[in-house]
Amino acid sequence: MPEDPGSGALVPSAAGAAPPDAPPPANPGTLDERAAEAHVASVAFAAGTPRHTGVELEWLVRDARDADRPVSPALVDAALAPLAAPGALPGGGRITREPGGQIELSSRPATGLAACVRATSADADRLRAALADAGLVPDGSGLEPRRQPPRVLDGARYRAMERYFDRFGAAGRVMMRATASVQVCVDAGDESDGPAGYRFRWRLAHRIGPVLTAAFANSPLWRGRPTGWRSTRQAVWARIDPGRTRPVHHGHDDGGTDDDPRAAWARYALDAPLLCLRRTPPAPWTAPRAHSFRAWVRGIAAERPPDLADLDYHLGTLFPPVRPRGWLELRMIDAQPGDGWIVPLAVARTLLDDPAAASAAHRATEPLTDGGPLPRPDLWLRAARNGPADPLIGPAARACLAAAGAALGRDPGDAPLHEAVAAFADRYTERGRCPADDRLDATGA
Repeated sequence: MPEDPGSGALVPSAAGAAPPDAPPPANPGTLDERAAEAHVASVAFAAGTPRHTGVELEWLVRDARDADRPVSPALVDAALAPLAAPGALPGGGRITREPGGQIELSSRPATGLAACVRATSADADRLRAALADAGLVPDGSGLEPRRQPPRVLDGARYRAMERYFDRFGAAGRVMMRATASVQVCVDAGDESDGPAGYRFRWRLAHRIGPVLTAAFANSPLWRGRPTGWRSTRQAVWARIDPGRTRPVHHGHDDGGTDDDPRAAWARYALDAPLLCLRRTPPAPWTAPRAHSFRAWVRGIAAERPPDLADLDYHLGTLFPPVRPRGWLELRMIDAQPGDGWIVPLAVARTLLDDPAAASAAHRATEPLTDGGPLPRPDLWLRAARNGPADPLIGPAARACLAAAGAALGRDPGDAPLHEAVAAFADRYTERGRCPADDRLDATGA
């Protein structure tokens, strides 16, 4: 959702400033380390009053008559083709594909939560109808529970990604081909130090991250069997290259800290290893082993110097659970069944944008931080393993959903969202359960 200079609104975009298989610039310029850090810091947090809400929804795809039957990528492509035309989606969203054939619907950012839900629901209904006409259905599982699909996108980026992640084991291929999520997008915030400021919103997005992971965990199965995790999807992400998937922290090797998340993100981004290096086709995009973007800027292990386009592309290959892209993208939520995506969207957005709910969430997550600004690193995996049954995360999850529900209950226009959040909390969070438990119950586990 980069800022549109013409309208001042946020508009959806694929990860990275360049298309996935864009070749390198013909005459790359030079880029020094200080300029690289300044550029990352400047583009990551677009300062402004929080107003916009967006969401990216991913689904696996099933045969409507036989869930175990492999789905032809060509059949899905044909079903989606009519939706690519301008105006085909009534809410103005955009559909893309993920490497394993997952479908992603990126909403147009809306001014207000209810408007985002209305527009995205209309687009999702149109997508379901197009798939139904082809005998297909979208599946809101966080992880393909039966098998590992083949990779169906074969661009230079995806070949390089697969080779890169293979260095860390099998989890990279599982992530690329078999996972699906709900990604909530909100404005980064203004320059103030209060609840509307980007510093507070950055900290709070991380503090509620384990809460959202636990409350909406929905991927307990792999190859037909329980994995021991409520969110196996999050566990998979944790097993691939921590230099680009772990949460951003504010510490230095010398024990110091950054108070400004811009500096912390710039350090994280430049220290992350290169995932791919764009070259003119048919040359492969395989990156040098164990070399960061900072090393590339310093002239190490690459055949040409990088420029700003290379840096922007590199930023699109980083996948922490909270990713600053001018706005904040929350990436820790499993895909949800049916219209279940509405509740995590409503909860996350309300906790960040409503001052009273934000204050309550900040207090509720204090036990997760050990007195620091951000949650303890181990809590992300505890949330994924235990869900809201965790004795530390569960109380925070219940308090956060209660705070979001109370805020939504103050506006009559949000009444349907208030009811949805309250119903979810009653069915799941208040009982120490999450959607994953329904799936486990169905298997008898």
